Amino acid sequence: MARKRKQALDIRFPSLLKGMKRGPAVIIPKDIGMVISYTGIGKKSKIVEAGAGSGFATIMLGNIAKSIVSYERKKEFAELAKENVKKAGLKNVKIKAADILEGIKEKGLDLVLLDMPEAEKGVGLAYNALAKGGYLVGFLPNLEQAKDFFLKAEEANFSEVFMLESIVREYDVRIYGVRPKHIGLTHTAYLVFAQK
Repeated sequence: MARKRKQALDIRFPSLLKGMKRGPAVIIPKDIGMVISYTGIGKKSKIVEAGAGSGFATIMLGNIAKSIVSYERKKEFAELAKENVKKAGLKNVKIKAADILEGIKEKGLDLVLLDMPEAEKGVGLAYNALAKGGYLVGFLPNLEQAKDFFLKAEEANFSEVFMLESIVREYDVRIYGVRPKHIGLTHTAYLVFAQK
């Protein structure tokens, strides 16, 4: 008996995120995978994130890092992220109901991830909070935002700044032919990486 196949676009979230409540848009696995791969974060890494939203990226990063502090300026989003983090069972994650632009208290960080409007305003704060060799990453939906973030990172004297986009194409696998699905998950955001 053949497996039942889904026809509609299906974002494939890891089981850790299945059943989590969603509020604002979330960073999906294809993009968080790029962040993890290009920054090399792992079990000893200390991370600060801004724009917790529903907490999906927070949970994926918290699942592999030593610690993560996530700033969220909207109280209702901070509460939602806290609820999802609790459901995931992570003890190394802290959600702060605060605006990161008021200052990053944590220092010696391996990664600062900014997923928020006007993220370029946090570049200098991130630079000061990062350890030497640490990364700043901007998750930026529009080219204009990505350009502003990129130029601000160069201006802040990061040693390396680069921009990527991840496009994923799922395939229909059938007895009579394999081909790309008609619907694909193309643009979600531009990722700007800057290493201190």
